Amino acid sequence: MGTDGHPSGSLIVGRRRHDEGVGRLLASFEAIPRGEPARLAKKTSNLFRPRTSSSSPGLDTTGLTRVVSVDPDARTADVQGMCTYEDLVDATLPYGLMPYVVPQLKTITLGGAVTGLGIESSSFRLGLPHESVLEMDVLTGTGEIVTARPDGTEREQALHRGFPNSYGSLGYAVRLRIALEPVSRYVELRHVRFDNLAALTDGLARISESGSHDDEEVDFLDGVVFTADESYLTLGRWTDEPGPVSDYSGVRDKQAVYYRSIRHGGPAGSVVRDRLTIRDYLWRWDTDWFWCSRAFGVQNPRIRRLWPQQLLRSSAYWKIIGLDHRYDLGNRIGALKGEGPRQRVVQDVEVTIDRTAEFLEWFLREVPIEPLWVCPLRLRERTPAPTLGDGPGSDRPWPLYPLAPDTTYVNIGFWSSAPIEPGMAEGAWNRRIEEEVSRLGGHKSLYSEVFYSREEFDQLYGGEHAARLKNQFDPQGRFSTLYDKAVGAR
Repeated sequence: MGTDGHPSGSLIVGRRRHDEGVGRLLASFEAIPRGEPARLAKKTSNLFRPRTSSSSPGLDTTGLTRVVSVDPDARTADVQGMCTYEDLVDATLPYGLMPYVVPQLKTITLGGAVTGLGIESSSFRLGLPHESVLEMDVLTGTGEIVTARPDGTEREQALHRGFPNSYGSLGYAVRLRIALEPVSRYVELRHVRFDNLAALTDGLARISESGSHDDEEVDFLDGVVFTADESYLTLGRWTDEPGPVSDYSGVRDKQAVYYRSIRHGGPAGSVVRDRLTIRDYLWRWDTDWFWCSRAFGVQNPRIRRLWPQQLLRSSAYWKIIGLDHRYDLGNRIGALKGEGPRQRVVQDVEVTIDRTAEFLEWFLREVPIEPLWVCPLRLRERTPAPTLGDGPGSDRPWPLYPLAPDTTYVNIGFWSSAPIEPGMAEGAWNRRIEEEVSRLGGHKSLYSEVFYSREEFDQLYGGEHAARLKNQFDPQGRFSTLYDKAVGAR
């Protein structure tokens, strides 16, 4: 039993059981007929874009959902590709360790965060999840397991660099060795209020560079924009000092909602402090899926009182979203209330820190959605991608999502819907956002609907590099291309 009260032994399976799981995966790959799409046979997904149906049995990953081993001396863990961060964290915290970057939702898998990118409040100092990968075994389209390493052969290096943001177009990770960070028992929070967006982004830039604020160290940094004149940065720091802790998990206080705790009525620069256990800090957003549980009525005190505590988590909300995708429940319920149809607007975008205020001002003026999540990031990697040729992104460490080294970006997340206006084309809200992000030289994550043209997509997501990697690791096209997955919903 771990120090936080959660079991860890059953989550660590060892090498023999891992090899058995890999064997089942390989057998399922060979069983898929040529010409049929090879993709994961999983009932759940953290994608917010629909996929075309397939009669293929899919890849069997049932034996690849746990941690293989934890090495507390080396501060590393060997983790199966379909292991959720919830299980990964529960396996490492008893050793006083955690992954460098833990995305906000419990059901995100390590393999998914690496092939599809992930981010959290440690990203301003520790980068993105794939940057902590020391090596990984990948099932490629040739049917072989390739161990990708940053210091391996040219082929192994190419896969290591090209796998992030490939979304299964090159293959699927079955084992990843990742670096771990020591933890303290608690995270102490400061919620700092700002009354204009320029001041907010100045604070993001300064703290991201210095790692401190008012002479206090900052280990975690993110924020929430409620309106143009009310926004907050949350500064977290490690501490082992004993003291009272808040609980936003629903265990002790079902009415406590984390994002509401951030807000306070003081003047600009005022601070409200809070403290969480490390485990509760990592999952502070999961209980209410940031603020999205309000769309299901879960933040209504009367409904919340009756809502089972075990369903106060993102996995429960995903099931509701699945039903909405299938039956268009949101618009059906809206029609009964006399409301018009709405379009899903669920995106995470990255723009450089110097363009962040401009994007936020545009968004709050043009798009009827709030709040917005903001999270700064800086790549840990400083070297260009090796032997990948010329073209867009050739000077960037990770060519399929070519962020620049030594640059502070800000991830802006918004997850809601907007009204469909008369004459509005399909995806119009999302297209407008794509255009503005491109105008500002940014990128967006590919887990949701994508409307770029092929030319635009290639300019943003590796183009020639993606094609070269595809020919090298999936010459027979067993997996869909990145463009077909993101734009063609395959």
